[in-house]
Amino acid sequence: MNSSALAAAGRAALAPLFAFVVTLGGLTAWTATGAAGRPPAVTVEDARVLLPFGRDDTAAFFRVRNAGDVDDELVGVDAPTAGGAMLSRTVVRKGAGSMRTVRSATVPAGGTLEMSPHGLDVMVSAPPRLNLGDRLPLVLRFRGAGTVRVEAEVVRPGN
Repeated sequence: MNSSALAAAGRAALAPLFAFVVTLGGLTAWTATGAAGRPPAVTVEDARVLLPFGRDDTAAFFRVRNAGDVDDELVGVDAPTAGGAMLSRTVVRKGAGSMRTVRSATVPAGGTLEMSPHGLDVMVSAPPRLNLGDRLPLVLRFRGAGTVRVEAEVVRPGN
């Protein structure tokens, strides 16, 4: 290979290398200044489960805070000591309420996801025998933050 061919090959290799260096420098500066944001950072507060009547299904509620700069998503829930658990939403149509399963729920960046008996909740099927003040373990799965374990306190309906 002659020297002019080597020079041409060297110049051709410089363009992608230059693009890589500029991109890497820009991403490093973006991250160093905090512009890249903080990943989702969820905490779960005020976890409660309603005292069931006998072995009837019941519902659990909690507040999820996301201190990160990126939305997260609650994608699943387990109740290890119960028959099962799923995200659900109470829907009222023509004065009649019904439960609908929900695949996921968004936890907004820098915000809160509030669960309640009148909206989004966790339906717990075949719960163990529970008394007031007992704690029911729940495992929440988030798309970004991973797994969070909580214990929901058993309360009377309306509390």
